[in-house]
Amino acid sequence: MSIPDLKISKNIQTQDDLDFDFLRKKGIEYIEQLGGKLWTDFNTHDPGITTLELLCYAITDLGLRINMPIQDLLNPDESSKQFFEAHEIMPNRALTTLDYRKLFIDIDPLKINNCFLKPFSQKLFINCRDAKVSLLQKSFEAVPKELLKEANIRGLYTLWVDFSEDVPNTKSLETELWKTYHSNRNLCEDLVEIKAVGKQEIKVCADIELSPQADENLVNAQILLAIDQYFSPKVKIHSLGAMLEKGFSTDEIFEGPLLKHGFIVDEELRKNQLRSEVRLSDLMNLILKIDGVLLIHDMSISFCNGNAKEADDLWNLCIKEGHKPILCKGKSVFSFRKENLPINMDQNAIQSYRKILMEDQVKNLDKISKDLRLGYPAGKKVNIGNYHSITNNFPENYGVGIHGLSDNETPARHAQAKQLKAYLLFFDQILATYFKHLVNVKEQLSISNDFSNSYFIQAVTDIKGIHELVEDYDSFDWQELVSKFDDQNLRNSKIKDHLIARFSENFGNYAFLMKSIYGKASEEIVHNNKRSFLGNYDLMSSTRATAFNYYKQSIGNIWNCTNVSGLENRIAGLLGIKLSDSKAYKRETISEKFVELYKVNDDQYRWRIRDASNQIILTATENYDTYHAAEKEMYQSIYKIINSNRQEIKLIKNPNIKRKTVNVIEIVKSDSGKFSFNIINPNIKPFSNPKRIIARQFKYYDTIGEVRDAVLDSIEFFIEEFCDEGIHLLEHILMLPHGQEQKDESYYLPICADDCGQGCNADPYTFRISIVLPGYTQRFSDINFRNFAEDLIRKEIPAHILAKICWVGHRKNTVKKKDNDLLQFEEKLRNFLIDKAAGKQDSIPELINAIQNLNNIYPKGQLHDCDTQDVNGKIILGRTNI
Repeated sequence: MSIPDLKISKNIQTQDDLDFDFLRKKGIEYIEQLGGKLWTDFNTHDPGITTLELLCYAITDLGLRINMPIQDLLNPDESSKQFFEAHEIMPNRALTTLDYRKLFIDIDPLKINNCFLKPFSQKLFINCRDAKVSLLQKSFEAVPKELLKEANIRGLYTLWVDFSEDVPNTKSLETELWKTYHSNRNLCEDLVEIKAVGKQEIKVCADIELSPQADENLVNAQILLAIDQYFSPKVKIHSLGAMLEKGFSTDEIFEGPLLKHGFIVDEELRKNQLRSEVRLSDLMNLILKIDGVLLIHDMSISFCNGNAKEADDLWNLCIKEGHKPILCKGKSVFSFRKENLPINMDQNAIQSYRKILMEDQVKNLDKISKDLRLGYPAGKKVNIGNYHSITNNFPENYGVGIHGLSDNETPARHAQAKQLKAYLLFFDQILATYFKHLVNVKEQLSISNDFSNSYFIQAVTDIKGIHELVEDYDSFDWQELVSKFDDQNLRNSKIKDHLIARFSENFGNYAFLMKSIYGKASEEIVHNNKRSFLGNYDLMSSTRATAFNYYKQSIGNIWNCTNVSGLENRIAGLLGIKLSDSKAYKRETISEKFVELYKVNDDQYRWRIRDASNQIILTATENYDTYHAAEKEMYQSIYKIINSNRQEIKLIKNPNIKRKTVNVIEIVKSDSGKFSFNIINPNIKPFSNPKRIIARQFKYYDTIGEVRDAVLDSIEFFIEEFCDEGIHLLEHILMLPHGQEQKDESYYLPICADDCGQGCNADPYTFRISIVLPGYTQRFSDINFRNFAEDLIRKEIPAHILAKICWVGHRKNTVKKKDNDLLQFEEKLRNFLIDKAAGKQDSIPELINAIQNLNNIYPKGQLHDCDTQDVNGKIILGRTNI
């Protein structure tokens, strides 16, 4: 074996910001290119080279800080939410049967040994002659056999639970199992029943020799526990440290649902099934491993009913499917000897030891439960942004350091030193700005980044005589130096795009479509959407396949609440549908959100907009012949409001103004000295023209500051809060009638006779959902945005689920209540969900009827002559109304 030739390289250049010699040579190259005719002396004594060397030194200092360990650069402050921790972002809600088993066992690992989620068999009979379905075959007795088909409804489950023998009453645990399932229920799935695993009693008799020093009562307790564990093995719970020692990576450890007691290895859980047989040899090995047991004189196993024929032989007992073996109490006998002398046992002592052994298990579980979080890598708290002026590193004879020049020097010499400091201040400020950016990197890359600006600056403070160099130094706005170069929305949006891309998400097409609808204001709107989406990504990603929880919910947690499916949350986040204060989508009545379009007489309409607290923000000042015309004017007003110049509005401070107009916003002072503001059409010049004022807020303010703030608040409301959109998702499996009583056809979803070619296609319940959205809103009536939304929704829906997407409805009060299909659907959906939570199903027929009455609405198009150049509002078959 040859020894490698190891040597230290003489070339230590890195050719980067850490290489002083490289920076110095590169600087001299630039000097030669730019001023070679005037400057030829590049020796160390030259003041220009001295300055270059000090700047190179400062750059290497910046480079060293940039190359610090990432945990030091991003060391979070205690108050900031910088990144999601592993236990927040990596786990997901239950998806597989293994995931559900983990959740159920985690309720109480000492009381629930194991559990198994099995498909529940439910047949659906399909009448292909009349296009009807029923759960009862007798409903279609008169239908010819060739026209009667069957389909197994999928997505329904039975939960089999192996409760510990120490649990006398399982009712409370069953309640927890129901709650746990429904708080983690998958979309289009449901739990039908919970059953306890059956028991098959086994008689065990043994004659055991103990060592003289053994405690016979303790050994007996240990034997009983070992047999219980063999008959019904408990799933092993691991700590975080143990999982890391086993070699599992972080993503493997936190894959699946986050448990409260520890971690369960998938392979161990997969192998942990109900025991199908009991072997005498296994029991003997278990007993012989217990300290104090010397040998087994005799041992036998049999069924408690005494029927030896049920056993293949006395060495092996077969257990019925769906059952577990348990020790036959009263018939199982354990006798013990020491030096061949029989021992009398103390049953009270045995039970005491058994209790102690169980308490040890509890303590061990509690210890594991405290080791569940994987924190951030520990970083050092370093003042990364601390910058010292390069003037303090110059030789003293330059007179620019902290000691300055002697008072004995001439005024000209002092002026020269001041000029040099002013010249160096330019470089100082650039370097200080770089250092400030470096210290803010951790905040800019934070999921909770609230920075309004994306360029940062700090003042250079340690230059002697700085007040002589900068006019009004103490009040100087340093941020103003970089603000003119700072396209805040664009740069912050790019940072958000970078962070979102790390989760393989993309807002590109969405941002493009938003700009076509909202213009320049879309940048801020989209940025806010990205920030909200990113800040709630832990919820939106982990719950993306979950359904809403209907199990025994109160009315307040059914409607006007955030108890919705994970899919609704994701769709709302990706489409920019505003989330509630709890940062989740809220189920509510969409047809009356924020906007009121109402009749002022028999054939004319007006509009007004209310905020979240039901206070009127804006009211139209003129009547419109149709509600479509009123709606169009309202959206145009909103568009112009959000695109108003807020910087110009902030500068309005003169209390003596009579009228001030910024874009479409006009602030007016009345003769009484009160202020108000209107939304106007700036193209109409005469103030007396009644059509000039489009809308106004019928409220008066005492000062110019109050009305200015009210205007800014209104703009912020339309950008941050206003949203007349929403989404309703209905799982068809929830509408399946339950119980064995006969249900008439109104309780069953309709089918299409053409789907009867194959029975499964005609099943309207299995893995099917209906998604209902308002088709009248500004964005949802835009055909391009609607196509984008439909494509996005179908991509987000799990691949095994079939969705029907409906764009329906009218706002409340724009048509008669009986003709408002969205309003009717929302009322019937609310009643159905309330009934579902209460275990009732009387409202199913009305909901089905409301679903059947939903009508897709399309943007209006207009036919044009062939020679017409303007083709706005073009006709698209199946997607527009003429």
